[in-house]
Amino acid sequence: MRKVKLHNPFKARIIDEKLLREHLALERTKLANERTLLSYIRASIYLLISGLALLQIKDYQGISLMWVGYLSLFLCILFIIVGFSRYVALERKLNGLLREQPEDNNKG
Repeated sequence: MRKVKLHNPFKARIIDEKLLREHLALERTKLANERTLLSYIRASIYLLISGLALLQIKDYQGISLMWVGYLSLFLCILFIIVGFSRYVALERKLNGLLREQPEDNNKG
């Protein structure tokens, strides 16, 4: 059975060639998880900026923009909490899958 060495900046791992495809799929999933977290952060920053801008408008009396601004700030905090909680939950699941399992050398 041929072994393939994978580059990891923190720890060098040697993995069976059969498991390489599964390992790379898990790595792609981890990167997708990070991209999703960054998307939540980006949306939260947009909501923060729009909420602060709406709270700064004092001259417009048509709609109570103050409440819309506070709602935007609340959604900003909610997006951050949801984004980080989803990231941590999936990261824990992936770390459980990526743990090295002891190999059975007695197989024939």
